[in-house]
Amino acid sequence: MSTPLPPAPAASPDPRSAGLTGTPRRGPGGRALLVLAVLVLAVHGWLLTGAPGRISPAAAPVAALLTRSIEPAPPAPPVPAVEPAPPPRPAPKPIPKRILKPKRPPAQALPAPPAPELIATPESPPPAQLPPELPAEPVAETPPVAADASSAAAAPEVAASAPGADAALAAASAPSSAVAAAAPASAPTPPAAAALPETTAVTAMALPASARLAYKMTGSAKGLTYYANAELLWRNAGSSYDARMTVSALFLGSRSLASTGQVNADGLAPTRFADKSRNEVAAHFEPDKGLVTFSANTPSVPWIKGTQDRVTVFLQLAGMLAANPAAFPAGASISLYTVGPRSADVWTFVVDGDETIHLPAGDMATLKLSRKPRGEYDQKVEIWLAPSLGYLPVRSRITQSSGDFVDQQLSEVNTP
Repeated sequence: MSTPLPPAPAASPDPRSAGLTGTPRRGPGGRALLVLAVLVLAVHGWLLTGAPGRISPAAAPVAALLTRSIEPAPPAPPVPAVEPAPPPRPAPKPIPKRILKPKRPPAQALPAPPAPELIATPESPPPAQLPPELPAEPVAETPPVAADASSAAAAPEVAASAPGADAALAAASAPSSAVAAAAPASAPTPPAAAALPETTAVTAMALPASARLAYKMTGSAKGLTYYANAELLWRNAGSSYDARMTVSALFLGSRSLASTGQVNADGLAPTRFADKSRNEVAAHFEPDKGLVTFSANTPSVPWIKGTQDRVTVFLQLAGMLAANPAAFPAGASISLYTVGPRSADVWTFVVDGDETIHLPAGDMATLKLSRKPRGEYDQKVEIWLAPSLGYLPVRSRITQSSGDFVDQQLSEVNTP
C-alpha cells in the first residue's frame, strides 16, 4: 500500500519578474533610509559652501611651533670600587694538651775542669760554686777625720767669704777640717804612691831541664767526684822559655794555661800569660812601662822585678830551690808576685820539709811546700817538688773552704 505524498507549496512570485511587470512596493523602512540619505547630502553641501573658513586648513591660523633644547645632565662621577674586606682569619686552634711534648728536666750541670794550682784556679767569687779568687792583701783604711768645733765654727765664715757662691756648695764644703778649710782650693793634695809588694829576692837560679810531665787528677765539686788528665809541657831554651799546662776531662772539655817569656839572671821573665777554655783571656807584661795589662778590660797592675804568672810561679820556685836548697830550710818562706788572667797577688809559700810520697809514677822523695789560707774563702795549696827532677812539681793539692778539692799526681815523665 503506498503512502500518499503531501501537496507541494505554492511558488513565491519572483521579484525580478515583478519588476518587469511594475514598480515594487516600498515598506516603511525604505522611506526612512531615503530620508536619512537626503539629510546627509544636505549637510555635506552646507559644509562645502557655507562654512569654508571654519574648516579650511589654509584659512585657519598657524600655531607657532616652539622648540626647546634639553641639555643632557653631566654624567655622574664613577663611584670607586670598594674592595671587599678580607675575611677574618680563623683563630688558631688550640693544641690539645696530649700533643704537647713534656718539658725535659734540666740537665745536671757538671763542674768545669779546674785549673790545677800548678797554674792556679780561675778567679770567681765564692761560695761553693767554682774555686774562689785568691783575695788580695788587705788594705788598711784610714778613718775619716771628724769635723771639730773649729771647723764647724768656720763653716759660716766660709759661706760668707765666698762671693757669688751657691749656699749649697758652701754648706757642702763646711764639714771639713779647719786645715782643709784654710787651704787654697788650687792646691789639691797629691795621691799617695801605692806601695809595691814585697817579694823574696833571687840570689841564685838553676832552672830544670825541658820535660813533659803527665798527671792523673781526682776532684770533688758540689758532692760530685770527677777525674781528669793533665800535662805540663816545659821547654827551657836557655834565653827563652815556653810553658803550658793542659787539663782535660771527659764530657767537661779542656782548659789550658800558657806562658812565654825570657830567661835572665833572676829566672823567668814572662811576657804573656793566657788562660783559655771557651774563650781566652790574657795578661801582658810591660817592664818598660812598669805595668801588667789585661785583655779582660780590668785595671792594670804594677810590674816589679821577679813578677811571675800562674804557670811560671812553680818553675821559679824550682829554680830557686835547686840553686840553693840550704837557703830554704823547713819553716822558711818564699813570696812571689803572681799574675793571673785578671789580677795579681803575692803568693807566699812555707817550706814544710822533706816527704816521701807514693805516686802513680812510683815512690818519690819530695820537698813539700804549702800556702796557708789567709782569708775566710781562701784556698789551701800544697805542692810537692822532686829534687830528682830538678824540683819540678810532682803533686799538688788544692782544698777549698767548702771542702771541694783537686789532687793532681804525677803518672809519667818524658823528654819533649
